[in-house]
Amino acid sequence: MTQPLMGAAEIARRLGVGRTRVNQLLKEDPTFPAPFASLAAGHIWRTDDVEAWIAEHRPGLPPAAAP
Repeated sequence: MTQPLMGAAEIARRLGVGRTRVNQLLKEDPTFPAPFASLAAGHIWRTDDVEAWIAEHRPGLPPAAAP
């Protein structure tokens, strides 16, 4: 079972990019999911939202591995 929430570091690892690229996607790609919440530590996203975006926009990535 995957975790229900992801931060920029987890998304970056999943996409194989840096956290800076995740923040660029958030600012520049209107299709990238909006954060579920913004905390002092940064934004967090629902894993399901991120995985749905990956399935549509990065179909070449393998499915997420279970932790």
